[in-house]
Amino acid sequence: MLNGKTALVTGSTSGIGLGMAEKLAAQGANVILNGFGDVEAPKASVLAAGQAHDIKVGYHGADMSKPAEIEAMMAYAQAEFGGVDILVNNAGIQFVAPVEDFPAEKWDAIIAINLSSAFHTMRLAVPGMRAKNWGRIINLASAHGLVASAGKSAYVAAKHGLVGLTKAVALETATTGVTVNAICPGWVLTPLVQKQIDARAAKEGISVDVAQKELLGEKQPSLQFVTPAQLGDLAVFLCSPGGDNVRGAAWNVDGGWLAQ
Repeated sequence: MLNGKTALVTGSTSGIGLGMAEKLAAQGANVILNGFGDVEAPKASVLAAGQAHDIKVGYHGADMSKPAEIEAMMAYAQAEFGGVDILVNNAGIQFVAPVEDFPAEKWDAIIAINLSSAFHTMRLAVPGMRAKNWGRIINLASAHGLVASAGKSAYVAAKHGLVGLTKAVALETATTGVTVNAICPGWVLTPLVQKQIDARAAKEGISVDVAQKELLGEKQPSLQFVTPAQLGDLAVFLCSPGGDNVRGAAWNVDGGWLAQ
């Protein structure tokens, strides 16, 4: 379905981003990975996912808090793949503290990586998508793009901002073949969330299993984690003809979190 298209997924060396990259590759898209840590294992898993389509997998290690590095990554995509057809803005970091104790540098980093990076990739990707009259921009927001939780002022602000940015650019591209949407997951068992579970277990003197159940029980009625594969399947739908008129949506995949 996506043969000949190129998908750039930020923050894709693990977690949600990797799951989405694998699902897009399985549909025939070439994939550009981005992120820190081990690169060879994620590249291999994405290649394996797309092996039936003989896809190409690239990597760029841009630090998503630095606009100049984002520009270099987009130039790499143009030079090596002929541009970006599917842009998945997934890179994100988290820090938890009450607002009066929130370090200013943590605020700046979260806004830069969780929000401003998407502005920079989008402003650079949209002209090429307009020229081809086809493109898909999928911003990984969060249930926290739609509702708040205490202790997460920067993350909630950034994700609400990302939902707003999604809507604005969706309107700007509404008469074109470019669609812009946000996916808003609830709890997904990523390395980021595992850290929160481990910290909770240590703080409360409980087992990791109990901490995990408590975490889900507070917010997510299904008592099940959302999986990267489920989010990848939604991304594939948004890239299909069925997604042609889904524009500016903030699509929650949250086990019932927002239904409460």
